[in-house]
Amino acid sequence: MSDAVAELAADTNVGGDAKPDSSQSTTKQFSVYEATSEELIERSMAPIKKEFLCPPPSRSLKQNDAAEFKAPQSGLVQEKKSKRQLKRERREQSTINLCPQVARTEDVNSCQYKDNCRFNHDIEAFKAQKPEDIEGQCPFVASEMKCAYGLSCRFLGTHRDIAGNSDGKETSETNFFNKETQRLLWKNKMTFVNADAKLKSLGLLGHAKKSNVAEENNAEKTQNGAQATKVAVDSAVSSEPTSDMIEDVDIPGPLETEEVRPMKKAKSEDEEKVKPGDVGGVNDGVKVEEETKKNGYSTSKGDVEDDDSIKIVETDGSLKLQPREKKKLIDFRDKLYLAPLTTVGNLPFRRLCKVLGADVTCGEMAMCTNLLQGQASEWALLRRHSSEDLFGVQICGSFPDTVSRTVELIDRECTVDFIDINMGCPIDMVVNRSAGSALLNKPLRMKNIVEVSSSIVETPITIKVRTAFFEGKNRIDSLIADIGNWGATAVTIHGRSRQQRYSKSADWDYIYQCTKNASTNLQVIGNGDVYSYLDWNKHKSDCPELSSCMIARGALIKPWIFTEIKEQRHWDITSGERLNILKDFVRFGLQHWGSDNKGVETTRHFLLEWLSYTFRYIPVGLLDVIPQQINWRPPSYFGRDDLETLMMSESAGDWVRISELLLGKVPEGFTFAPKHKSNAYDRAENG
Repeated sequence: MSDAVAELAADTNVGGDAKPDSSQSTTKQFSVYEATSEELIERSMAPIKKEFLCPPPSRSLKQNDAAEFKAPQSGLVQEKKSKRQLKRERREQSTINLCPQVARTEDVNSCQYKDNCRFNHDIEAFKAQKPEDIEGQCPFVASEMKCAYGLSCRFLGTHRDIAGNSDGKETSETNFFNKETQRLLWKNKMTFVNADAKLKSLGLLGHAKKSNVAEENNAEKTQNGAQATKVAVDSAVSSEPTSDMIEDVDIPGPLETEEVRPMKKAKSEDEEKVKPGDVGGVNDGVKVEEETKKNGYSTSKGDVEDDDSIKIVETDGSLKLQPREKKKLIDFRDKLYLAPLTTVGNLPFRRLCKVLGADVTCGEMAMCTNLLQGQASEWALLRRHSSEDLFGVQICGSFPDTVSRTVELIDRECTVDFIDINMGCPIDMVVNRSAGSALLNKPLRMKNIVEVSSSIVETPITIKVRTAFFEGKNRIDSLIADIGNWGATAVTIHGRSRQQRYSKSADWDYIYQCTKNASTNLQVIGNGDVYSYLDWNKHKSDCPELSSCMIARGALIKPWIFTEIKEQRHWDITSGERLNILKDFVRFGLQHWGSDNKGVETTRHFLLEWLSYTFRYIPVGLLDVIPQQINWRPPSYFGRDDLETLMMSESAGDWVRISELLLGKVPEGFTFAPKHKSNAYDRAENG
């Protein structure tokens, strides 16, 4: 392994024996050598020890590398292929796609579809075109489980007979999408008894909502100022029609609740009591009165005298379940909270962070409309590993009916400890749908979403927000005192506005101000630029009322930050220890996505997405001043060994080479460009 790393490092011309060359150094680089640590920090540059500084690589870029790994130039318009096109191309490239049942059993007669199967049953032909095995051991066999991929496994040579479960995922992962639930969602036959009843009682469902349009708009004007266009309401009020009117959106479920959810078969009264983790029997519209145990808590959701009272509407506000009365409580105080991270915050990464010390994990953000439409890819974001003992899911929606129905569905189908509603996502695609941080401009809608969602389930509801939508127009401080009364258990405040995105530093003074103004029954969690145990300690000491700090980019760059905080030290981690962490991620990824060729390439893809963050880490032993700040830009430098030098490369080509150390050679014609904006392609030498 060390020889291979040395060879790769030599190819990138950033080896450990590089020395400064004054003839090649520019004025800017010369100033880096002469500048003091204080001067570098003032310029947001990392104060790296002089003996590790080197001039930028001057090698000429190989044409093949440039074509393979360099991102498209911004001036070129390239065809954007749909997922269906990409899937078809992958299918055409694969000459033989062996039947999973045949691969598992190695028996061509085991497939129930026989000649009608859409997969190939020719075992010998499949073996002839199958890529060589990857060096290492099958991740399932290493965990004393039978590999479910059989002949398709890229580690076939390490298989051995193991008695037990043939599919390891069944024993380690939960929250699988129920096929019966998916069919009901596809046919628009899923009913949401509790959500629709609460929405109707508040005038937010169907035509009952129209009578409240004037009241809603006047409330928003009083709190936020006048907001645009007119519509006649009750022949008296002219104001902007709210975009959260149910007639303006395509709701996947029925508006009324006369039609109960169809069942596969009639159930006896004893069968109505559902065990934890079961799906299909809780809140299914057959009975409103029910007692069920879930996650170790006993819940009671209503009392009904007869079976015809399915459409009962709560009109008495005193019946609303207050936050302090919730039986399922969750305490975030002093717990290390891994933020929900799009793309990189997948199940294998969360599992890795649990090993490294994270206490609370949360799934990637899932869109409510996609969940209600029964999209399996979106439901996969709710998957949970058995090691995640304190786990939540994050959803994002625009309207009270959409979000509340999703909350009721998740509470019914999944095992989670809390449900987080995203009201701070800055992405244009989300904001343009009136979701994410766009909700910060509609506080009344925020209130309706939280109030309805928290009143229909006993699972704690949390929300995540930014300081404001526009910079300088902070609004969360005016709402923070009321959020606890809406029914939220906790609120996470990211110390930046939507307009600010990730520029400048997070405003922790503003987070402290909001924390002190919050009600006593609301836990406040701070978020932004936590990158060392000193940052964690400072925020906790500056504001003791703060429940915890959420860690996002810091965990992406160095997931061992959780270990540093718990052990109160700066971990000068070696390149070998970092490689072992990458190996653990690959093992977890293969167990999650599969050890066949498709699973290997999926694991490689998400590994590369993660490596596009990890290269920003600067080892503690190379710094003149510690700890590293998250906004420091490093000059050109090299590591203490070849592997460390390779890991700090900002070249996408080098990230691919690291993946080859763990997952074998990439397929012919392989290309990669990270989803997020990166400087990995700004200069020619990054090929």
